[in-house]
Amino acid sequence: MAFEIQLENFSGPMDLLLHLIKSNEMDVYDIRIVEITEQYLQVIEQMKLLDLDIAGEFLLMASTLLHIKSRMLLPVSEEIEEEEGEDPRAELVKRLLEYQRYKEVAELFQQLPQLDRDVFSNCLTAAELISGEELEDAQIVASVYQLAEALRVLIKERPPEVFHEVIQESLSVAVYIERILEKLTSARRLALRDFFSERLSRSEIVVTFLAMLELVKMRMVNVEQVKEFSDIWLSLAVPVEELSASTSEESLGYG
Repeated sequence: MAFEIQLENFSGPMDLLLHLIKSNEMDVYDIRIVEITEQYLQVIEQMKLLDLDIAGEFLLMASTLLHIKSRMLLPVSEEIEEEEGEDPRAELVKRLLEYQRYKEVAELFQQLPQLDRDVFSNCLTAAELISGEELEDAQIVASVYQLAEALRVLIKERPPEVFHEVIQESLSVAVYIERILEKLTSARRLALRDFFSERLSRSEIVVTFLAMLELVKMRMVNVEQVKEFSDIWLSLAVPVEELSASTSEESLGYG
């Protein structure tokens, strides 16, 4: 009988990798790649001994670690090192930090009240929703999975982008945080779709979404969904006068 099991509840290779780094008290910016690679491969071997189906992403990460390990162990001349410049671990570190941020936001959502688990409310009619009646008492929040699904739908609805020339976009999460807050200060409540005009590229949609997650993580924005499959709504969770001091690039960690 086939069944799916997560070794120590690891949801994927990045989750396992972060666990190994923390267990060994390593700095994520200075991973001891040889040690981590050996431990990671030991876990893979344990999974094989338990006759578990190993997901391709776990094997791909093993290949990535071995490649980084080989690059760091091979002697490199000073000329080649100057040409390449970047630490072989840099891309992996970037991915780990990005995954860690998503994980922290997901954990934050799990701590909030969940519809039909911790909170129960009568369904509101469309008229009540538009007028705002009873919304304050509904106390319903959307999970990170509902937000992610909404993002997937928004991106899917966009026509494929055709590029005639390569232009490097400079998209700052801090800038998009400011844009979201500006809209929410001038309106009591806005639907998720109100932040995604047809002119936005897919990259801009993703950065806007990241900005929303950051605001939720900072508890500056409330995310609500009245009932399953209905619109997701955003509103300010803090007084307007507290916004400017909390949203500079330095305080957000993007400076």
